[in-house]
Amino acid sequence: MNRLNKTFLIFTVTLATSEALAANGAFFGDPPDDHHPWSVHDQNRPMPPVVTPAANIAQPPSDAIVLFDGTEVSFHENWRHNRPADEREQNWIVIEGALQSMRGAGKLSSLAAIGDCQLHIEWRAPTEIVGQGQGRGNSGVFFIDGMVEVQVLDNYKNPTYADGSAGAVYGLMPPAVNALRPSGEWQSYDIIFRRPIARDGVILDFGSLTVLLNGVVVQDNTPLEGGSGHKKRKPLDRIFPELGALMLQDHGNPVRFRNIWYRPLRPRALDGGTDGRLSEESTLTKRGEIAEELRQHARTLEGQPKALRLLESLKYEEDAAARAEADNLIALYAAKLKKIAPLEMEAEKKQVLSLDEALQYMHHYRLIPDDYPIRSFVNDLAIQQGWKADK
Repeated sequence: MNRLNKTFLIFTVTLATSEALAANGAFFGDPPDDHHPWSVHDQNRPMPPVVTPAANIAQPPSDAIVLFDGTEVSFHENWRHNRPADEREQNWIVIEGALQSMRGAGKLSSLAAIGDCQLHIEWRAPTEIVGQGQGRGNSGVFFIDGMVEVQVLDNYKNPTYADGSAGAVYGLMPPAVNALRPSGEWQSYDIIFRRPIARDGVILDFGSLTVLLNGVVVQDNTPLEGGSGHKKRKPLDRIFPELGALMLQDHGNPVRFRNIWYRPLRPRALDGGTDGRLSEESTLTKRGEIAEELRQHARTLEGQPKALRLLESLKYEEDAAARAEADNLIALYAAKLKKIAPLEMEAEKKQVLSLDEALQYMHHYRLIPDDYPIRSFVNDLAIQQGWKADK
């Protein structure tokens, strides 16, 4: 089955609920507008994919991509040394289930190219305290080929400059607090990384980092302002690629890392995402796609259910043929109702109420004219039958 057919099949199955549920979901919340392709509480909005969380906190969930699980195999399958072999004094090593930096080994890069992501990584400075300031337990977690660094440092009871301490966006923003555990204990980072976005040389989103150190928020949606730098600020208009390697730094200290995994994040609106506030152009495109899917589904229906689906499509996009067909089907259904004896009308209750709900909704949001004749007829019929209150 090709992707298009599979998508339509999933959409059709989603729509194939009870008529009452379809009506309630279709004509309920505020309709789409210039920047939101979905209605509020829209039943056509895709449900989030299911992710199974790990049994233990900090372990990778079902959709995570594991970069290091404590084994030699995981190391060699997911990482490479940046320096050529003949320029390295030593290699990074796997020891006691951890990946350890070695003096003279240089940076380590992931083989995977990574963009916006949720990253989990744990690190530990040596138990034996050696050095002070930036010389103790120093390393770093770098995004997009080294353009942004979250500092790794053993500054537990070890003063240093603020924007170079553990949890800092190095050279840019100090952590909000120092949440380190004592030297030699394992520390954890949970990081949400969003890269800057540029179009035609213009920065549209400066990107951000959110960092939790040992479960404590130390960076809260911090703007990247061009990225990290040692001693110098980076230009605000620095262009970031969409993807790049994750890097771990050799700073001459034997820092260890373990339990490294990431999850790609859903795209922002600027990256083609379809949730949240979109541009007018993107919204119009998406609304057209939704309307077409609804019209396709309507072709599988008949009578009043088909009319409702066509009316629903008009919330997203005006279409003269769909409107004309819906009007005709509704007129035919109204004519049928006028021929049914009052005592036999109960069988039509569900369809009458769902049509009344749809027409009242469409009128409220000015999607049908005030003088739409059948709206009053259906409303009066529902009141006469005692199916709704006379307001």
